Order: sequence, then structure tokens, then C-alpha cells
Amino acid sequence: MARYIGAKCKICRREGEKLFLRGSRCYTDKCAFTRRGYPPGSHGKVGRRKLTSYAIQLRAKQKVKAIYGVLEQQFRKTFKDATRTTGNPGANLLVNLERRVDNVVYQLGIASSRTHARQLIRHGHIQIDGRKVDIPSYKVKINQKIQLVDSMKKNALIKKSLEERDPEKTVEWLKLDAENLSGTVIRMPKREDITLPIQENLIVELYSK
Repeated sequence: MARYIGAKCKICRREGEKLFLRGSRCYTDKCAFTRRGYPPGSHGKVGRRKLTSYAIQLRAKQKVKAIYGVLEQQFRKTFKDATRTTGNPGANLLVNLERRVDNVVYQLGIASSRTHARQLIRHGHIQIDGRKVDIPSYKVKINQKIQLVDSMKKNALIKKSLEERDPEKTVEWLKLDAENLSGTVIRMPKREDITLPIQENLIVELYSK
């Protein structure tokens, strides 16, 4: 499956804000955005150009794709699914992205980033209701239990991720069992649960053209 393999710090620099794509590194002085906050490329230091309305809409879409680690084809399919659901298509889009199991593993604190979460899932280290799931885009449902396989419960990186997890940023629709390295979906996410700097209305406008 296709995936982005370029430098993630360049994405933050391009968007002009931290998207926290590299886990704990984003909170240290090693963060490239902290050291070089200007856009990447040979003309980055010149300054940011004034964007057209189309460019603003495009950047809003690219930011969401980068945050959730989704490429264009899958993102477009997720948007189409959102338009078929009753309610605001932009809010439905974000809710569908939040329900991805790679995002859930990250939100629980089991993984330090969504990229780390996808790696755990792809390698078969994550179970849902006792069954292995190796598809990062799998959408969780109410009362489902997400847990690590026993062989990974003593992994140093996972322990470090849980130790560095900010308890104040715990999402209300998930319940973490830190002792057993598992979590439960207690309800579906809502738009107000998503505190990321996202303007989903711009994405709807872009795809409506």
C-alpha cells in the first residue's frame, strides 16, 4: 500500500504550525519546526506568499491528510462516505477519521504517534475484541476493546509512550486501562471532541467544486 515516506517535519513547516507527527520529539528542541519555522525549500526564508481561496482550501485538506496519515485516494473515499451520512459532511469526515484504529491506538497513548500506531497494527500487535486487526483504517464501534498482544506488553517504546501521555488530553469517548494496556470505545466521537486546528468547511468547499 502507498504511504508517505518523506520528512514529516517538512509537513509542519509547510503548514506553518506544529502537527505533532513525530511523537515526543515534537516537544523537544530537536523539533525542526522549532529550529526552522519557515517553509521548506530554497525560497522558504523569503516569506509566505498570499494564498488564493483555492490554495487555502487545498492547504486545509492537505493538513488533515497529514495529521491522520491518509493519502488522497483513501481520503476522498472517506469524504464520500461522510456525504452519504446524515448531518454535516465535514463533521462526519472528521468523525470517520477519528474512528480509525490507528488513531484510537494513538489517542489511548499506547503509541507515541499515529505512524507508530500504524506500525503496531501492520505487524499484528493490536487486537480488537480478542481478534488480530492489521488494517489501520478499520473503524472501531461502540463497546469494542482494543488491546496489545501479550508479547508486546513489556515493550520499552510502548511503556515510554504511556509514561509521556498527557492525562489532560485524554479523549472522552475512549477509556484506557493502563494496567492491561487496553482501551474501550464507550461512545462514538463527536465533532466537539476533536480539538485539532482543522477547518473542515474548507474541505467541503474544495470537494464541492
